[in-house]
Amino acid sequence: MLIYAHRGASADFPELTMAAYEGAVEQGADGFECDLRITKDEVPILWHNASMLERAGNRGLIAEMTYKEVSRAYPQVLTLDTFLDYAIANKKGVLLETKHPVFSGNRVEELLVTALHEKKALAKIAVSVMSFSWLAVEKMRRLDSTINTTFLMHKNTPWFQARFSSSAAIGPGMNELRAEPMIAKKIQSLGRSLNVWTVDKDADIHLCQKLGVDILITNKPAHAREVLGYP
Repeated sequence: MLIYAHRGASADFPELTMAAYEGAVEQGADGFECDLRITKDEVPILWHNASMLERAGNRGLIAEMTYKEVSRAYPQVLTLDTFLDYAIANKKGVLLETKHPVFSGNRVEELLVTALHEKKALAKIAVSVMSFSWLAVEKMRRLDSTINTTFLMHKNTPWFQARFSSSAAIGPGMNELRAEPMIAKKIQSLGRSLNVWTVDKDADIHLCQKLGVDILITNKPAHAREVLGYP
């Protein structure tokens, strides 16, 4: 079971920053997870919420601000370009979550595919593009069917969306997996990989191991390795 750092080693460092990903390397993470949005001038950046309020105390919306405005308000912001360079340099796989719904529709997927090709990332590291949006995952298939995808599920996601997704992997939340462990077998019976988020508790880590989870996404990579007895 591989251990991926959720927004970096985000239990110990500000999420989605270089410090968080440097921390993830130090903590032995096999790969990185991140969230992607695009600015008004179409710069893909690592950001979770639609606004800057939670992380920067700024009420501005990412989609309505230029990259220069965002970086002025939050200097630690990472671009997709910088993030990919760091992942490639450290030979870390990446799980790239595109956030939806957004005003720009599927433009984030288009820019992401271009970036992956320009970096030749697909030949250098393991890459999977993720989304809770079924339509976004299917858009990725149309843009480049060679790029691995993960369809993310939350508690209200209809099972038929996972069943008929073109994704190579399915990503249920840990809360849902804990409540209904049989979800793992249902996903595996479809021939899909199992990428589970966000797993920090000891019992949940052990449960994921027992259920044959492929990628465990955690805020605490070092802790997960210790619980699993990894060197």
